[in-house]
Amino acid sequence: MPVLKNPRFLVLWSGQIFSQLADKIYLVLMIALVASNFQAVDQSISGWVSAIMIAFTVPAILFGSIAGVYVDRWSKKRVLVISNLLRGLFVLCVPLFLWLVEVKNEVFGLPLGFWFLLGITFVVSTLTQFFAPAEQAVLPLIVKNKNLLAANSLYTTTMMVLVIVGFAVGEPLLGLTDKLLIAIGLDWSFGKELLVGGAYGIAGLLLIALKTDEKLEDVQLQQPHVWADIKEGIRYLQKNEQVRNALIQLVILFSVFAALAVLAVSLAAQIPSLKAEQFGFLLAAGGVGMAIGAFFLGNWGENLSYRLLSLWGSFGMAIALIALSFSTYNLPLTLFSVGSLGIFAALIGIPMQTTIQGETPPVMRGKVFGLQNNAVNIALSLPLALAGVAETFFGLQPVLLGLSGLAIAGGMMNWYISVKT
Repeated sequence: MPVLKNPRFLVLWSGQIFSQLADKIYLVLMIALVASNFQAVDQSISGWVSAIMIAFTVPAILFGSIAGVYVDRWSKKRVLVISNLLRGLFVLCVPLFLWLVEVKNEVFGLPLGFWFLLGITFVVSTLTQFFAPAEQAVLPLIVKNKNLLAANSLYTTTMMVLVIVGFAVGEPLLGLTDKLLIAIGLDWSFGKELLVGGAYGIAGLLLIALKTDEKLEDVQLQQPHVWADIKEGIRYLQKNEQVRNALIQLVILFSVFAALAVLAVSLAAQIPSLKAEQFGFLLAAGGVGMAIGAFFLGNWGENLSYRLLSLWGSFGMAIALIALSFSTYNLPLTLFSVGSLGIFAALIGIPMQTTIQGETPPVMRGKVFGLQNNAVNIALSLPLALAGVAETFFGLQPVLLGLSGLAIAGGMMNWYISVKT
């Protein structure tokens, strides 16, 4: 309740809802544009989608740390507002540019219009790299330290709900927008872009009302020396074992969930009552579990030891993964295992994120959150490439058991470092 009674948090939270919903539906929009403009009748769409996903992922790896350096020197509120408004503007420009260019003319073997979509996706993702560390750095400025766990719990719950809602209702919502425009007499062909760009725009306009009370000491005023500043952030992580350990825990957590996102297709294919393309049900169960865990922490986790929460979460995740490896042909048991995995993941992710926010001084937050953004995106990318290959060579069960071992190792490492410090 103290968090929900905080008007500044409500403004930031409202901006998060519209911004993250736009993020999720953006990829659905790109897939819809590819299907309607570039995919041949008997052609698989997977190659086109992979190219879009690469364009969306590369900026996170290239610019995550660099963006954090600049966020330390800029007004966090200004970064939040401008990054959303610019993303909205670029999305709204998509139909105009597709109309202006000859979409079918090929350049280096790909249609010119598709190159344009890749470019827009790259720019939108690059702007997101500035938004993410600024958002994390603002939270400790507007929420008291004692309420950070509850604020992060609410943020995580919202994020997981939007992941489920965005991917589940993205396509029908885009179609509904076109129908609504026709119903009110506007025969526009860019209703889908209007929905996504408008959501980014609303987020930016809402965040104009945000009061961060940033102080001069919260901002580094000297000109950025990018590589020197990144090294400074790395040195800070080397010295502060608590923050470094929390970051490692988050990297392990996201690696497990990225691998699970790939393995979910094989899991769904092995369940008699599911088809491979219905793997989203399994991922949704994980999202629901994480929302339950976040709700528990937000209401009752304030006085619990973060060290114990992380240890319980790690062992709980390991047990859930072991159970999942032995329940792959039973839908109720699989859903229960994946849901439990989400609950225990929240016991790791939310306290560790709160630790990083609470322990990092204001002048270092952009650098640290930029490095975190970088590390997490690499942690998301590598398992996407390796999990499928490992499952092909070793089988689904051994890979799930290997992930359970990784979860236990992370929990034991956290316990050891916490006791030592």
